[in-house]
Amino acid sequence: MAAVDTVAVSGRASGPAAPSLLRRIVHDRVGAVAAVVVLLFLVLALAAPLIAALYGKNPVEHYGQNAPGLLSDGGLPMLPNGGISGEFWFGLEPGLGRDVLTQLLYGIRTSLLIALAAAAVTTTLGVLAGVAVGYLGGIADRLFGFLANVLLAFPTLLLLLALSPVIQSRLVDPGGAEPEWMQFLVLILVFSAFGWIPLALSLRATVRSLRERDFVQSARAQGASRFHVVVHELLPNVRSQLLVHATMAVPTFVASEAALSFLGVGVTEPVPDWGRMIARGSEVFQADPTYLVFPGAALLLFVLAFNLLGDAVRDALDPRRGR
Repeated sequence: MAAVDTVAVSGRASGPAAPSLLRRIVHDRVGAVAAVVVLLFLVLALAAPLIAALYGKNPVEHYGQNAPGLLSDGGLPMLPNGGISGEFWFGLEPGLGRDVLTQLLYGIRTSLLIALAAAAVTTTLGVLAGVAVGYLGGIADRLFGFLANVLLAFPTLLLLLALSPVIQSRLVDPGGAEPEWMQFLVLILVFSAFGWIPLALSLRATVRSLRERDFVQSARAQGASRFHVVVHELLPNVRSQLLVHATMAVPTFVASEAALSFLGVGVTEPVPDWGRMIARGSEVFQADPTYLVFPGAALLLFVLAFNLLGDAVRDALDPRRGR
């Protein structure tokens, strides 16, 4: 998980108000387009059941296997372009014959649920660790610095691949079926195990500089408790960093979840998932290249839009960056 750039702090409270932030993003053409695309994906994720009901398809039924003439003996769509037709707008999945459009719609829900939950957990852990250690300093600061460097030394992808099946084996009885909610929980836990460290390090550095500022020293001189100083003096000055981190973390987790599913250790059948669709598309690319295009383009557009939105938010919070 990439570290988030530190946003400069000047004064008692950093970052513009919400209306001002929105105006700055809207005036940034790239940021505005990215925000519209992100909002579109969010709406599609929320409305996926309604869209599927109006469309008359669902993501789990094997239409190609249940109706003759849709799939060949080798499991490939009979119609050109992956079986795209008036009945199946984005075609059929090779092999099982499921509807691609509804698979994509429900795949958005899968990716967003995991990414948003993981971003919330990592942000919370990063705030608790970074602000506390940065304010306390001393032995706590040194121990945290050593622990963070040790954790960051591990190869993250390999650990994600190793931890996912280990956690699953601990939570599921041998021979038992793994419920869908547990698959989501495992991925959130795996991502949260290391995703909080960059934010905590960033906040730690910011709070270490803030604790010597006049407004913090004044609060201490007036007898304010540590809790009051942290909540009312320090946290308002790191809101910008938290917002930027959350915006940039979501696409990172979406891409990581898709990568794990592509490698076979993420979300499993029958839960729709973009990474597994891409893995299947790569297997049949020569015979049916169309199937790979849709999940690949959706993942690329989603991650790119969120990253561009994150850049726009960062620039809006710190106008000195490239403005």
